[in-house]
Amino acid sequence: MPPLYVTQQNAKLRIANRRLLVELDGETLLDSPLGHVSEVVLFGNIGLTTPAIGLLLAENIAVTFLKEDGSYRGRLVGELTPHVPLRRAQYRALEQVDFRLRMACGFVSAKLVHQRALLLRHQRASSGAHAGQSASDDPGLLSAADAIHRFSQLVEHKTTHAALMGVEGSATAAYFSGYRRLFDPAWRFENRNRRPPTDPINVLLSLGYTLLTQLAHSAVQAAGLDPYAGFLHEVAYNRPALALDLVEEFRPVVDGVVLWAVHSNQLTPQDFSPGPAERPVVLSPDRLRRFLKAFETRLEQRYTHPIRKQQLSLRQCLFEQTRQIADRILENRPGYTGMGFR
Repeated sequence: MPPLYVTQQNAKLRIANRRLLVELDGETLLDSPLGHVSEVVLFGNIGLTTPAIGLLLAENIAVTFLKEDGSYRGRLVGELTPHVPLRRAQYRALEQVDFRLRMACGFVSAKLVHQRALLLRHQRASSGAHAGQSASDDPGLLSAADAIHRFSQLVEHKTTHAALMGVEGSATAAYFSGYRRLFDPAWRFENRNRRPPTDPINVLLSLGYTLLTQLAHSAVQAAGLDPYAGFLHEVAYNRPALALDLVEEFRPVVDGVVLWAVHSNQLTPQDFSPGPAERPVVLSPDRLRRFLKAFETRLEQRYTHPIRKQQLSLRQCLFEQTRQIADRILENRPGYTGMGFR
C-alpha cells in the first residue's frame, strides 16, 4: 500500500467512519479508506485532529512530518514492535567489529553496483546528454562508470570502517561526476549539495532521498529492528542509522526518477523559483505532486527478489531487504545480498 501524501497548505486531516478525509475550507480534497494507507506524509502546514492521531497510532500507521520543501521534521509512530531477542542480537552484532564491517561492505557494494548500472544504462541511451550530445557519445559517463567499478573491487578488501568510508566517498564523487553530465546546463547541476540544496536537481534528489529514508525507517521498524542502530552509518543521537544503511542500495532509484522526470519534461527549470536563504530553490506545488506520483509509480515496479525468488514491487523488495538484515543478525551471518535491479 502506498503512503498518503498531503501537500495542500492549511488543509486538515480527520477521521470519519474509518476513512481519512483531507479537507480545506469545508471542501473534501481526498477521501480514502484507512485500510488503503500504509503511512501518512504531511508537507508543511497541515492540520491533524486528535481523533485522527489516536486511530493512526492504534492502527500502527506512521505519520511523517516534512517541511514544505520536503526536509524532515519528525515522525509520529505507535509502540515499538516486541522483538526483544532480535534487538538484543542487533546490539551484540554492533559490538563485533568484523560483523559490522562485513555488513557495511555489503551495503556499499550494492549501492555501487546500482550506481554503475544507472550510468551505463544512460550511456547507451540515445538521448539525455548535456550540450546536445547523445549520451553514447559522452566518454565522461564511461570514465565515471569505470571508476566506480574499480572502487567496488576494493570494498571487500577493506579492513577498517574508516577505509571503507574512504572508498565509498571516492566512488560517490565519481558517480556524481558522471551523473551530472546527464542534465542540460539549464538545470545548473554541478555537484551534489544540500542543507539547503542550491539548484533544482539537488532539490529533487534531497526530496526523494528523504521520502526513501522514511520508507526505510518504516521497513526497519516493521522487521523488529532498531532503526537507530546501524552498521555503515555511525550511531548518533536522533540519526536513523540502520534506515540510512538500507537506503544506500536504493538511492539510484531516486536518481532514476529524477532523470525520468527531467528527460520526459514532466519537470522543467521553469517549475522552480527563487526562495529565501533557507530555501533558495522552490518547486511549485503542482509539480511537487507530479514528482510524488512519479516516485510512487517507480516503487510499484516489480522485480524478482534475489532471495525470495518472487516478483515483488520495489516497495516490497525494500521490506524484504530489511528482513534479510534481521535474518543475518539472528544467524550471525554478516553480509548483505544486493537486489541487482536495473
